[in-house]
Amino acid sequence: MPSVRPTFLQRARRAAGFTLIELMIVVAIVAVLLGIALPSYNEQVVRTRRAAASGCVLEYAQFMERVYAANLRYDTNAGVATSLPATACSNDMTAHYSFAFATAQPQQRTFKVNAVPLGIQATRDTKCATLSIDQANVKGKTGTGTVADCWK
Repeated sequence: MPSVRPTFLQRARRAAGFTLIELMIVVAIVAVLLGIALPSYNEQVVRTRRAAASGCVLEYAQFMERVYAANLRYDTNAGVATSLPATACSNDMTAHYSFAFATAQPQQRTFKVNAVPLGIQATRDTKCATLSIDQANVKGKTGTGTVADCWK
């Protein structure tokens, strides 16, 4: 009667490592997980940058309201033409958004600040694209999304 116990060589061959099939299955599983996770991650990055840009635009709107409170007009700040100051918020976002007035300068009683996406943010965020806010706190956007979705 033959022995049912595997020999030392059979055990060593079995414990030597992974087979090519096992390795291919693992690679396929990792590829499927990346295919699902990467687009979701990219979408979250776009949404996070958009939220940061909307915060910067709100910061600029508050700055403009302070200018109006001090001068009773938006277009001058202590006798000098009003321009958007460099802030920590806008400095952090310079690679992804450009912040400027909708017109060259604010008017005496009106202003509109835009956040225009740049680079990869512009190509990935077609849903909301340019964010804007004016003196009446009316929030706007360009793109296919709704204002409520873009200003979350």
